[in-house]
Amino acid sequence: MTGSIPTDRHLVVGAGPVGRHVAALLAERGSDVTVVTRSGRDTGIPGVQHVALDASDADALSHAADGAAVLYNCANPTDYTQWEKVWPPLAAALLTAAERSGAVYAITGNLYPYGPVDGPMTEDLPDAATDHKGVLRARLWADALAAHRAGRLRAVEVRSSDFVGPGVGANGHVSRVVPAASRGRSVTMIGRTDQPHTFTDVRDTARTLVAAAQDPGAHGRTWHTPSNPARTQEEALTDVLASVGLAPVRVRSLRGAALATAAVVSPLLRELRDLAYQWERPYVLADAAARARFGIGPTPWDEVCRRTARG
Repeated sequence: MTGSIPTDRHLVVGAGPVGRHVAALLAERGSDVTVVTRSGRDTGIPGVQHVALDASDADALSHAADGAAVLYNCANPTDYTQWEKVWPPLAAALLTAAERSGAVYAITGNLYPYGPVDGPMTEDLPDAATDHKGVLRARLWADALAAHRAGRLRAVEVRSSDFVGPGVGANGHVSRVVPAASRGRSVTMIGRTDQPHTFTDVRDTARTLVAAAQDPGAHGRTWHTPSNPARTQEEALTDVLASVGLAPVRVRSLRGAALATAAVVSPLLRELRDLAYQWERPYVLADAAARARFGIGPTPWDEVCRRTARG
């Protein structure tokens, strides 16, 4: 599928942090925006329509995408332990809907496909993950890229590091501990808390995804969301607290044998343990390519921290 569709209609699949911000950005500029979720829950964003459907139903999703300029994959299956079951049919339906409708397929990606890395992550790194979550995410992009190269659709993926910013809540390693830390309580974070780690503002992810989708020259590859300089987990949390006048709290580290023991009784921690390498060494995102292509820089860190603190 080549060319462009003369429409300003957009279909956003998923109403998590990225989906809500994508929908808000598009609505603010006057676009025709529909958000698809299983429940059809109203996001409260003025001017945005909402549709209830199972996005893994290719026919239903294709009908919803008919006439759309862009199909945004902002889905985030809520049960982290069920990704291998939920993602394949969902991803297949999204590809089918994009191909049938002619919409640009814009994917919210992450850094899992790279696996453990040495040095800053750039977009030309191979997708070399061996853990099952990383292999799954790499396959989703590989399938979309193959369809793009075959001329069946136009695809682009924007990859971000761990989210901070408004509305992230339990989806973020920092934001999930902010409520307890705001009450002065000590908190526990996975892995080492003294290693530099990139944190990406969720609204910057939305800005980059929208920019990449509307730029035909950006299609057929991945891009990294412009993000602030890396901070350690403890530094990031301390900055968030300081942004609203709160004192630092004690930060404990859950790693090694303690993480393995906790994972025995927690399915979620068993999943996260496979990704613990991300917190055991520097995990830094390089974003020069996207900054140059789209003219986007990250939201100032102090503003990100204030919005993270306020939820």
